[in-house]
Amino acid sequence: MALRGSANGARESVVLVHGLWLGGWSLALLARRLARCGFDTYPYSFPTCRLDLRENAARLHAFAARVPGDVVHFVGHSLGGVVIRATLHGVDLNRPGRVVTLGSPHGGSAAAVQVGRTAFGRRWLGRSIGALLAGEARGLRPVRREIGVIAGSVPLGLGRLFVRHDEVNDGVVTVTEAGLAEASDSIVLPTSHSGMLVSRAVATQVCVFLRTGRFRH
Repeated sequence: MALRGSANGARESVVLVHGLWLGGWSLALLARRLARCGFDTYPYSFPTCRLDLRENAARLHAFAARVPGDVVHFVGHSLGGVVIRATLHGVDLNRPGRVVTLGSPHGGSAAAVQVGRTAFGRRWLGRSIGALLAGEARGLRPVRREIGVIAGSVPLGLGRLFVRHDEVNDGVVTVTEAGLAEASDSIVLPTSHSGMLVSRAVATQVCVFLRTGRFRH
């Protein structure tokens, strides 16, 4: 669903979705910064390992359906961005809004592939990442919303323990892996994978995209 700037006088909410092994607490600072931009924020917590991608998508859809507001945006960090796409896959809410993903491995993850080569690694990553590695995310239909993609260029993260990236990356996900063909706009910022959660620049760009449908380049 396309929006023309901010809905005039409308109440705008943002559902924030965390990444692997984290919880809603990890989104607290970003939520506060988005609230200062005028959004009502609703961090969402989900079991990143126990449930698969489809199950987590169904739970997020049920949560978002209860969020108040005339406009409902989504912001997802890492795995959270892929869960958002799975949530809106063919079944959107009856309210408009935009989506921003932060370091989400839409194109897969070389680091996760390496970890998943052992049974212990697969259990550690969980079922949602397992679905991602199996290519489930690549089969998702394009979301009927404007999507903004933020990638990082500071290579600090656990991914460096498992794979050596030959291209710009945030320590876990490369710029290519974070890319999404259907995105309305994308930007690379000087931040690491986890650093996106506390970066003021990231929060500012999220606010700009949710308001305008484009980043500030």
